[in-house]
Amino acid sequence: MKPVAVVGAGKTQFGAFPDRDLCSLAVEAGRKCLEDGHIKPSQVDAFFLGNFAGPSFTGQNHLAPYVGAALGITGVPATRFEAACASSGSAFFHAVMSVAAGIYDLVLVVGVEKMTCQTTPRVAEILASAGDLSGEVKAGATFPALFAMIARRHMHQYGTRREDLAAVAVKNHANGAKNPYAHMRKVITIEQALAGKPVADPLTVCDCSLVSDGAAAVLIAPLERASEFTSKPVVVAGIAQTSDRLPLAEKQDITTFPAVRKAAQKAYKMAGVGPEEVEFAEVHDCFTIAEIVALEDLGFVKVGEGGPYTSDGCTLPTGPKPVNASGGLKAKGHPVGATGVAQICDVVAQIRGEAGELQLARHSLGLAQNLGGSGATAVVTLLRAA
Repeated sequence: MKPVAVVGAGKTQFGAFPDRDLCSLAVEAGRKCLEDGHIKPSQVDAFFLGNFAGPSFTGQNHLAPYVGAALGITGVPATRFEAACASSGSAFFHAVMSVAAGIYDLVLVVGVEKMTCQTTPRVAEILASAGDLSGEVKAGATFPALFAMIARRHMHQYGTRREDLAAVAVKNHANGAKNPYAHMRKVITIEQALAGKPVADPLTVCDCSLVSDGAAAVLIAPLERASEFTSKPVVVAGIAQTSDRLPLAEKQDITTFPAVRKAAQKAYKMAGVGPEEVEFAEVHDCFTIAEIVALEDLGFVKVGEGGPYTSDGCTLPTGPKPVNASGGLKAKGHPVGATGVAQICDVVAQIRGEAGELQLARHSLGLAQNLGGSGATAVVTLLRAA
């Protein structure tokens, strides 16, 4: 397989944009990416779109050629990937594999979601469709309820505290406040996080990611051609996508996501590194407990130690393992289909030294972890400087 590099990146601001539609968001991110990679739409060999529920949110189907044509990309494969919250992470994985296999040279990957055009109850209904409709959802479970159960069980098994969950929220809000692309640029205190409006015990509104609009894009090329497009290529050192069962009831232990563990192991093996060598990470904190579980599943800490590790400040930008310097899904926002590629964009910016006020001191090897549903899909990517 050929070594592969990211040679272009672009994204929109995340937020609530009543005057923007799905296509305009995707086109903005895609054009920024093509400009960053110094290529024309006619040079793109394939277009991959990550999108979870565009048809449900906006009514538009056949989204890949719809968006591709708006970008000026026609006459090539245009394919939409759906894997719940890991939709664009999956699109990125398959783009990397296709370039590594020599099928294409230049693949543009765009992730996009337009969510705020629907009412909150309808958004919850659409998001729930990524779960087990015949069982958990039929019984009334939403994703906040499912992750609340994960949090309660983690507390029971390992002594994780509400203060540990709040520490995740406080850190990510502080990081997001410095991110010009973030949906919520608001610093909060531990006291505010603990006193947040209840959503599903023990989770409050401060533990839950945002309903957002937004898009992100990356351009993939063989490493041997990377210098044609950028002076700062970022190598895909390791990547893996894995899957698991949808219902929590079918998992032996709901405090861990086997798909994340397997994807991480495969990505580490491909890159020839261990978790201790990862300098920083963007992880899927759809809920604060998800970040704590990710720390453990990715091998950054032992099982049950994710909470104290966070509360001790180890995942702060100045800590030994900075996590979600962008603000994460919690503060940056979570336009579901855009999240996976947005994580890649954030890691790429760090490695290039282009993260501005968010720039970390150590940034040569970064990790992105994208989760679909309650762990049924996982994509883990390791990126390093060329």
